[in-house]
Amino acid sequence: MARRGPNEGNIYLRADGRWVARLTVGYQGGKRVRKHFYGHSRREAQERLTRALRDAQQGLPVGIDERQTVAQYLTRWLEDAVRPSVRPRTYVTYAGYVRRYLIPELGRIPLAKLTPQQVQTMLNRKLADGLSARSVHHLRAVLRHALNQAVRWDQVPRNVAALVAPPHVPPYETPCLDPAEARAFLNAAASDRLAALYTVALAVGLRQGEALGLQWEDLDLDAGRLTVRHALQRVDGRLILVEPKTRLSRRTIVLPPFAVAALHKHRKRQLSERLWAGARWQDHGFVFTSTIGTPLDGSNVTHRLQRLLREACLPKQRFHDLRHSAASLLLVQGVHPRVVMEMLGHSQISLTLNTYSHVIPSLQEDAAKRMEELLAT
Repeated sequence: MARRGPNEGNIYLRADGRWVARLTVGYQGGKRVRKHFYGHSRREAQERLTRALRDAQQGLPVGIDERQTVAQYLTRWLEDAVRPSVRPRTYVTYAGYVRRYLIPELGRIPLAKLTPQQVQTMLNRKLADGLSARSVHHLRAVLRHALNQAVRWDQVPRNVAALVAPPHVPPYETPCLDPAEARAFLNAAASDRLAALYTVALAVGLRQGEALGLQWEDLDLDAGRLTVRHALQRVDGRLILVEPKTRLSRRTIVLPPFAVAALHKHRKRQLSERLWAGARWQDHGFVFTSTIGTPLDGSNVTHRLQRLLREACLPKQRFHDLRHSAASLLLVQGVHPRVVMEMLGHSQISLTLNTYSHVIPSLQEDAAKRMEELLAT
């Protein structure tokens, strides 16, 4: 009897009364690989076999589970693919989009039958409900990311979220302090117990989690260097140290002398606070702490920052905006974008240039002046 080849099927009646169509899809390790399709009648089994043969001829996944819902798949994706591969806060963000929006809107739909039109309708409805364009953009991105994995797992033949256009997101105007404002802010913060925190953030552009996660062992004040090894995040109500955002976020940065001086002053202040706290002091090794040594909460730090800005009559800023200010100040001084990229821990130089494109006009003016000085007769 001739050996049945790939993509050949047959149908037979089982002892329990169900019809089954069996399809050979190839061989692995010398063993035949089969897919089975069941039906209550020969015709039902034949229809499922015909669809599978058509998918196989078109190079699509064969034997997709048509009963698996979007909710079932997304729940599995979060636990099997997302949780092991991202930082805790990123997992919480993804899970929030899935549980608040995607499952309520699309969860009952069979994953294999999800269409671009259904995704588009869901996005439009969220916009109409008042969700911001940026949040809807992120919502589509999470679904697209999830369905990319579904394609790799042979759960669906295509990523329908990738076929839907994201909503237009107005460009975010990055608020930055100019040199005069930056000096005014540092002068206003000089007497604050966290002055060194704001000074370091503004000098080298650390992310808030990176700054709050700094430990004294990460600093070499004699050499004037700081190494980013961790970030502090609040996860499930607890402050924990996590890996930096990306591989390039783990970096060593040369500190300007004024930042080193601020850190020396801060260390003396912390030693005084430690003596004052006595047995209440909790030694976790953090550079920036509460008055009893515990790690700082990011939202409290931001509120304190905004109070200092108000007192100095300066524009309202998020802590992250100090990072933007640092990058802008470096670029307008002519520091090479590659150096700025490495200081910030960006993964690509295009990210640095695109994020801080607002400083490009002043750089072009400076370039024109330099060319005039060099070549004008």
